[in-house]
Amino acid sequence: MHRSGIGLSKTLITVAFLLANVVADGQSGWPVVKPEARPWTRWWWMGSAVDEKNISTQLSTFQKAGFGGVEVVPIYGAIGYEKQYLNYLSPQWMKMLDHTVKQSSALKMGVYISVGTGWPIGGPQVSKEDAATKLVMQHYNLKAGESLKDTIIIKDLKQRDFAKLSVLMGYNANGEVLDLTDKVQPDGSLKWTPGDGDWTLYAVFIAKTKQAVKRAAPGGEGYTLDHFTKTALTNYFKKWDTAFGNTAHGVKAFYNDSYEVYGADWTPGFFDEFKKRRGYDLKNYLKEFLPGDAIDKPADDKTARIKSDYRETMADLMLENFSETFTKYAHSKNTVSLNQAHGSPGNLLDLYGAVDIPETETFGSSYFPIPGLRRDSADVRNVDPDPNMMKFASSAAHTMGKNLTSSETFTWLTEHFKTSWSQCKPEVEQVFLSGVNHVFYHGTTYSPDNVKWPGWLFYASVNFVPANSMWPHLKGLNDYISRCQAVLQSGEPDNEILTYWPVYDAWNNSKGMDMPFKVHDIDVWLHPTAFYKNLTQLQGRGYSIDFVSDKMLSAAMLHKGGIRVTENGASYKVLLVPQCKMMPVATLEHIIRLAKAGAVVIMQGFPKDVPGFNKVNEKRKELKALVDGLGIQGRAGGIGEVIIGKGKIIITEDVPAALEYANIQREVLVDSGLKFIRRNAVDGKYYYIVNHSDKTVNGILPINFLAKAVVLLDPQSGNSGLATIDAKGGSTNVRLQLKPGEAMILKAITTPATGVSKWKYVEAFQPSIKLGSSWALSFKEGGPSMPADRTLSSLKSWTDLVDDSTTQNFSGTGVYTTTFTLADKKASDYILQLEQVNESAKVFINGQEVGILWSIPYETRVGKYLKPGKNTISIEVVNLMANRIRYMDRSGMEWRKYHEINFVNIDYKNFDAAKWPVLRSGLSGTISLIPVTYR
Repeated sequence: MHRSGIGLSKTLITVAFLLANVVADGQSGWPVVKPEARPWTRWWWMGSAVDEKNISTQLSTFQKAGFGGVEVVPIYGAIGYEKQYLNYLSPQWMKMLDHTVKQSSALKMGVYISVGTGWPIGGPQVSKEDAATKLVMQHYNLKAGESLKDTIIIKDLKQRDFAKLSVLMGYNANGEVLDLTDKVQPDGSLKWTPGDGDWTLYAVFIAKTKQAVKRAAPGGEGYTLDHFTKTALTNYFKKWDTAFGNTAHGVKAFYNDSYEVYGADWTPGFFDEFKKRRGYDLKNYLKEFLPGDAIDKPADDKTARIKSDYRETMADLMLENFSETFTKYAHSKNTVSLNQAHGSPGNLLDLYGAVDIPETETFGSSYFPIPGLRRDSADVRNVDPDPNMMKFASSAAHTMGKNLTSSETFTWLTEHFKTSWSQCKPEVEQVFLSGVNHVFYHGTTYSPDNVKWPGWLFYASVNFVPANSMWPHLKGLNDYISRCQAVLQSGEPDNEILTYWPVYDAWNNSKGMDMPFKVHDIDVWLHPTAFYKNLTQLQGRGYSIDFVSDKMLSAAMLHKGGIRVTENGASYKVLLVPQCKMMPVATLEHIIRLAKAGAVVIMQGFPKDVPGFNKVNEKRKELKALVDGLGIQGRAGGIGEVIIGKGKIIITEDVPAALEYANIQREVLVDSGLKFIRRNAVDGKYYYIVNHSDKTVNGILPINFLAKAVVLLDPQSGNSGLATIDAKGGSTNVRLQLKPGEAMILKAITTPATGVSKWKYVEAFQPSIKLGSSWALSFKEGGPSMPADRTLSSLKSWTDLVDDSTTQNFSGTGVYTTTFTLADKKASDYILQLEQVNESAKVFINGQEVGILWSIPYETRVGKYLKPGKNTISIEVVNLMANRIRYMDRSGMEWRKYHEINFVNIDYKNFDAAKWPVLRSGLSGTISLIPVTYR
């Protein structure tokens, strides 16, 4: 329980939804919270040194903290426990997995499992032939009548055991091209002499990256596999077939981590695949495709077109041979696939769309102007998670009709041991706003009960482990996420704009080889584009957007009045085509087909060219004919229009003007600084709304839905009530009160609500009552040793009590207790406000638990717990792990004992907390009780 719509100058509104298929919690109207609606956590098995007793104990601990499941990922082990290691997929390892599934099921939790150890996918079963592949090119110069003195053998000695010659091509100045591969002898000598002219020979070798699995667990060490050949993946899963048999052993999903394969720019058989798919022989254009320092560089446009064809072919192969094959394999075991496509050298939308659960990730932390939200620049990475990057995953889920979009969440949110749950809240809210509704924490490390504090820990934060001094209050965050995701998994997505991603503009680049679309490179491939600029502008104006690929557009249709990629996918009011240079003729044909069927299409301009090299002039003529045949009619305000069939194409650079012209309404609530995401429900709409601004919102705000009633659902407290509304025209004005850092869910319904009480809006504040002239401070749970109990003449952090050195080192729970007298109880309610909390507080009044105040604002309504006369308040405060870790490092205690990377700080340097300052812990400032009046 966080705060029940409290303490806002005016009113806070929560929408209760009364769906036939929803079981209400009392009269709250909340959906049933299923296991997948609760947060899950990535559960690292260090060395797979696990046993049934500790598995059972830890799963029970997770369940009590509010987790819905675990994602098992075996990794490197702790030093000194080698005898307890279990080899990945061995019979004993499978026994531990079966026990995990059984215990989880008994606790109404689920289990996912990684399809490899560490990352990326690979292992001992990956042969040299199936390992990740790269192209190595060597060139030779030869004159007429000369024999080649060099042997056609790869020069890199480290590749001698791996590389194989794929082709040897010869080119002369007259444009003649010869395939000389069959002239190369087994010893590498060339049995060929040119009759005339100067020749340049290109030798293409199929080499190996030799990349091994990172952070591999015992039994999982080996090469990373080749993602572009189906044989590599099917061979890889043969070991799984031996271990699993014909079923998934109760595992709910098979999970594959992000691509992170470096330099894998080729695959055996690529030349044949390229010719089949692109219609010409790449071997004839190696001079343009692989220009070297000693060779005249060809025109950039020709090279860029060939590179575009190459990248499209790589994308095709990864989609078909890895993503689709992975999903088919999961289905063969009667489970589902979950994949992180980002970082892959393919069309991210297609790759995400090929699996059952697309997964994005957050890495680093975002800046939010919420007053009081701590963000120390020294403790965060200089990387801001971008919601639009996350939307590639959710867009694929929405368009393809998949209900869940997951996220690896909070990776390196802050430095180790310095993450407060209050810092997690706006970050996970941003994830929700991007369309994610199935959050996985990064993460939790399995740790035996006999390992001293802090137990086993993964090298990258955040440490969501029972040893964390803040663990007793984690249920506050988990319950909040559960309520949000229960709503965000209900109904269907409701975004009005489907936006085309012009991937060919990115692929049409003469530099480099493969083009992985990495999270950390979005400043290069995403931010400078018209596509991205449209996203930020339109979302800032209150429009909701998903993305669509060329492949998806080829299947798109008009269905039940909207644009859909699949019949079960989300429905959109308009297709937006941002300004782009390159577009395949087929894509423009599909756009025109949609318009003829009745779609509204907005184009910032027609594409200027077609991608690729083969038959480019012929395709240019086809593109021009399509454009010329549309017959644009002028409209006022610089808007052009083509009425075509049942629909129309609007042409203008001013997209907001085009949306207004097409009567696509924006949500003006964003003008108040609020952010939102909508879901369609059986009898209305959900609005999930957050205030990440520095200002309180207190007033009447319109939503673009005509409702008979709006129920406010407060995800922080679980409270609900009918909002004050005024419905007219096509919208509904709703009274809303939100302080910075707060969130609210609205359920706008088309029928009158029954059995739901009115939301209690705060109309007036009376003078506050300052609590506690003196406070008793005691300690429980924590270490390394307990500070002495004492009486405080004024409220202060326990780290300010410098006369007792144990207060500087303590991480755990401190309890502040005082009494106060309430002369009468005439106010409508009372709001308890805590001025400074480091880091989370659980409140008890007169022996009754009020709730956990774990995020900003630290306040809650407490009137029902008060009585006239003497009252007692106790506030249990948990602090960060940082001070205790600081003490251990200053004392030279050994606790970082792991193989592989061991344990690093946020900058991937050796971790050392000895020089950290003591972090403030406990309560400080003023504790106030504010009488309020409701309307």
